[in-house]
Amino acid sequence: MISFIRIDDRMIHGQTVTRWSIEYPCDGLIAVNDAAASNPVLKQAYKSASTKKTFVWTFEHFQEVQEKVLNSKDNYFLITKNPLDMKKILVDMGFKPGVNRVIVGPCNDRPGTTKLGNNQSITQEEAQAFEDITNAGYTVEFALVKEKSIGEWPKFRGQFGF
Repeated sequence: MISFIRIDDRMIHGQTVTRWSIEYPCDGLIAVNDAAASNPVLKQAYKSASTKKTFVWTFEHFQEVQEKVLNSKDNYFLITKNPLDMKKILVDMGFKPGVNRVIVGPCNDRPGTTKLGNNQSITQEEAQAFEDITNAGYTVEFALVKEKSIGEWPKFRGQFGF
């Protein structure tokens, strides 16, 4: 079962996982990222970043086991590195996790981004992904940690022409 959905450009950060698991029950983490899952060194680094049971999967593998994840008695955080990857899972693949809130953590300043808040900057393409995720019935909230929420997607969407 999925208990929490997060987009975080660090993917797995131990302190953050510990903090969010206070709000949302968590037995393990599922990070979906083709590059990380295909690189043994990166994969091991992510698995070592948390004391929780941690899986780092490709999109293809996630698609193969998604029903098993949903039917598990364990609670998992579903994490992607960026909004485009989360859109691929929630919108393009049609995965229905039973949770309708997507929490957006750090998305660092990069060329071509618009700054929404501290350590939270997105591109037009990422904005489109948030729009698509929202249109698919999810609430997108920008929060590094729960107490530091800067708001939900409707507050920012006008900056991107929506």
